[in-house]
Amino acid sequence: MASRRLRAFKRWMKSEGIECSDTLEFTDCPEQEISVRALCDLKEGDVVAKIPKAACLTIKTSGAREMIESAGLDGPLGLSVALMYEKSLGQDSPWAGYLQLLRRQECLPLVWTLRELDSLLCGTELHKTVKEDKALIYEDWKESILPLVYLAPQTFSPCAFSVEEYFAARSLIASRSFQIDEYHGFGMVPLADLFNHKTGAEDVHFTSVCSNQEYDNDADSDNSDNNKLSKISVQDKKALGAASNGENSYIHSDSEYSSSFGDDPMMLQMIMVREVKSGVEVFNTYGSLGNAALLHRYGFTEPNNPFDIVNIDLELVLKWGFSLFSNRYCRAKLSLWRRLDFSGCVSENSEYFEISSDGEPQRELLTLLYIMLLPEDACHKLDINICTADKVGECIGMMLSEKHNIKWDGSSEISKELLLTEKVCNALLALADIRESCYGSKTIDEDMEALKRCCMKERKLYHSLVLRISERKILEKLRTFATIGAQTFQTAKKTFTRKIFKRRKVT
Repeated sequence: MASRRLRAFKRWMKSEGIECSDTLEFTDCPEQEISVRALCDLKEGDVVAKIPKAACLTIKTSGAREMIESAGLDGPLGLSVALMYEKSLGQDSPWAGYLQLLRRQECLPLVWTLRELDSLLCGTELHKTVKEDKALIYEDWKESILPLVYLAPQTFSPCAFSVEEYFAARSLIASRSFQIDEYHGFGMVPLADLFNHKTGAEDVHFTSVCSNQEYDNDADSDNSDNNKLSKISVQDKKALGAASNGENSYIHSDSEYSSSFGDDPMMLQMIMVREVKSGVEVFNTYGSLGNAALLHRYGFTEPNNPFDIVNIDLELVLKWGFSLFSNRYCRAKLSLWRRLDFSGCVSENSEYFEISSDGEPQRELLTLLYIMLLPEDACHKLDINICTADKVGECIGMMLSEKHNIKWDGSSEISKELLLTEKVCNALLALADIRESCYGSKTIDEDMEALKRCCMKERKLYHSLVLRISERKILEKLRTFATIGAQTFQTAKKTFTRKIFKRRKVT
């Protein structure tokens, strides 16, 4: 039997014109939240739900629209005000039947205490990022929402629009919002946010049919609001920068699906994209995201996530360099590396290098280490080559071909393995140790024992341990990569020389 809150939600959906197929069953489990299961076999192409855009909670549909727009608020900030306003109305809100289904806030690191962040996320990709998020979001509240409370306390009550409520709203928006269309931007989409995530297992696809004539009446007054909005989440950086390429459960304008069903441009559709057997849970997917991004945006992790990465900041590379060479020497080598058109991944004010889930570092990191370990005469020659080469990117290839007696004609990419000299491999081992030290005194074995003892109900501890362990396992793989790197270097050198010889012989 459906829970009381689910029954209330179903009544609300019916009153708002939301059509949900009888083939779907909603299960309300206090420990695992709401899940959606198939009551019968579902086939690819089945339309399982239709949601009017007017039933979505957006800036445009909120009762606070005029005040939000007159204050110049948009994006997640404006949507947060809309959400807080509707929650403040209680049963008088048109979305009361939907809002009662939501938690006050999602268990995202964004709403953890600073003490919890320091104890649970120390050393992880999220530690610094979330602290910066909290500071920026507090400034948003202070500069944009607090003035509304002062100007109109009867509408924006201090209690309903407190900084705590703003953080709570941001956590809901970060984990539950969808991009609807250009007019609405992002919003809360009832029913769509009940499907749980599973990496690489999209069962249901959300589509939105956009029409240029959809809101002609507002075209003149809303030009500034029709700008394309970026994905709603707190600022992603470091690992999150790469992971953010995964879609945030977008509702797509997808003609492949929508055109075949004669869509109403005022409706959103949920369409099955593969078969699901009766009794099996129906999943959505938030994209190909590593655990740092999943915990950051949605408050959970997945063991053995194939999209996990670890980042090594450029600052850590320089720290290693400063332990061996002078500050001036390291800066000169870094400058030379940049003149060769190399750079790391950049997110806001940080630059970093990714280590993939299999422990393989970026080519850019290997190139930087290789250059930093070159003797002065080789660096000087490389510096001269930069000035004379037609293509700057060929300089490193020319240098490697001369150093290792390889005939390189510039038509092929230098193998990454040719950069794995013994010194570079030792540098990788040192960097792995430096990065590992960021996690504190506890070993990975201690973390794994703690995870075995941890209960899923302890969400913060459980998911932070999964993240720590997944990152530290990647560092172990990086050590393995570096340990066998010198052997790989000799093999790659012979193989590369043989390939070049064969190609030149044929020509």
